[in-house]
Amino acid sequence: MRAIIFYFQVHQPFRLKRYRFFNIGSDHYYYNDFANKSIIHKVSEKCYLPTNALLLELIERYKGKFKVAFSLSGTVIDQFEKYESRVLDSFKQLADTGQVEFLNETYAHSLASLKSPAEFERQVIMHREKIKDLFGQEARVFRNTELIYSDDIAHMVSQMGYEAMLTEGARHVLGWRSPNFVYYSGVEPKLKLLLKNYRLSDDIAFRFSNRFWDQWPLTAEKYVSWLKAIDSGHEVINLFMDYETFGEHQWEETGIFEFMRALPEFIFNGTDFTFMTPSEAIKTFQPVAPIHVPHPISWADEARDLTAWLGNEMQRETFEKIYSLEGLVKEANDPQMWKDWLYLQTSDHLYYMCTKYFADGDVHMYFNPYDTPYDAFINYMNIVSDFELRLKQHLYTALGDREPTTPDEIKALINKYQKELDRLRKKLETLLPSTTKTAKAKTRSQSTTTKKKSTKARAQSKKTTSKTVSTNKNTRGKKSSQSVRKKS
Repeated sequence: MRAIIFYFQVHQPFRLKRYRFFNIGSDHYYYNDFANKSIIHKVSEKCYLPTNALLLELIERYKGKFKVAFSLSGTVIDQFEKYESRVLDSFKQLADTGQVEFLNETYAHSLASLKSPAEFERQVIMHREKIKDLFGQEARVFRNTELIYSDDIAHMVSQMGYEAMLTEGARHVLGWRSPNFVYYSGVEPKLKLLLKNYRLSDDIAFRFSNRFWDQWPLTAEKYVSWLKAIDSGHEVINLFMDYETFGEHQWEETGIFEFMRALPEFIFNGTDFTFMTPSEAIKTFQPVAPIHVPHPISWADEARDLTAWLGNEMQRETFEKIYSLEGLVKEANDPQMWKDWLYLQTSDHLYYMCTKYFADGDVHMYFNPYDTPYDAFINYMNIVSDFELRLKQHLYTALGDREPTTPDEIKALINKYQKELDRLRKKLETLLPSTTKTAKAKTRSQSTTTKKKSTKARAQSKKTTSKTVSTNKNTRGKKSSQSVRKKS
């Protein structure tokens, strides 16, 4: 028996409104409500509602033999709750069948795993609680934002108690090995890995409607013939893709829904494959080998690396800036600021700043609200500047206009100023390293000179004392001789 795992990522960011330099300090609402609402309505009608209905139909038709897995980001769930409760209801219907598994991820679909372990864990816990509340499932399988994975991330995920993780079957990681097996982390052997078969996944997700593709048109029968040609020793075929593949990336007119409707029948009747959820697969198949990934990989673009989000100076500056505010956010501890910081971490904001073109360019322009990557950068940094200003104003005015009165307030104020003094002292040492070193050297030199003078003074004092004693002895000797002579 061999398994096919269908996994779908469901995500939409909170898109930001046009925010100019002159808005900084006066406008603290950052979101384009019209765009967010209209996009959610559009994608719900074209993709989420009809595809959920199709999957429910297949589950009922094949009486539990057809199974899929989802990961819904916290930001898309928040928008469903705000704009499209019908979609959440349809996902709940799928959950009730018992044939659909919901995985965990970061709540904001963020890159926190690359920068802040504490924030990464906070978002994962938030998402875990949300999924359990909505669908009654407590996931044991994790998928990170955009399938980003490394040994360091594996360690964090394993420490949070997850049994398995999804990631990309990148060629530069696998080498001669196939993604069609269960593997395990090279640093956390208890953490099993399911690797995306990118060729078979992308045949559906990207190439399905490409008329210049030599395999167009793709039919269910042709696709199953490719599955049958896979070596019989291979155990799992992981088909991971964006859920928007159905009806949005590949429009209904391309035949994508009919392809999906026909696929299970051809698989059941012509192959030894069955459908499994990720949890079922890791219980059924034993891992065959460890996977070591010292540098992060993802499922994005040809390179399968992080350059879609951190490939240029604008992206890296933005990434460093938003996470530099973590301490201020924690200190402010304001619910609205926590929420804004959460939504500003969404990886899409960095994705819009990507300057990669050629083979990957079209992908980066899809659903991109900006004319250029530079527009995305300027807009985002204006918002972050206002957000930072709000944080600092909140902290400086936390006590209002009155003086601190209670011991706790006085202690808190002292601690705040002490932290600021420490920060400024470190910054001064960084900015003026040579001056600091010169001052320290001068201090040491002065100290040495003082010690030498002190030693010399003590020596001189001893010499003087010795002369005085000798003189006194000589004087007493002379007086004694004169006295003897007089008596004689």
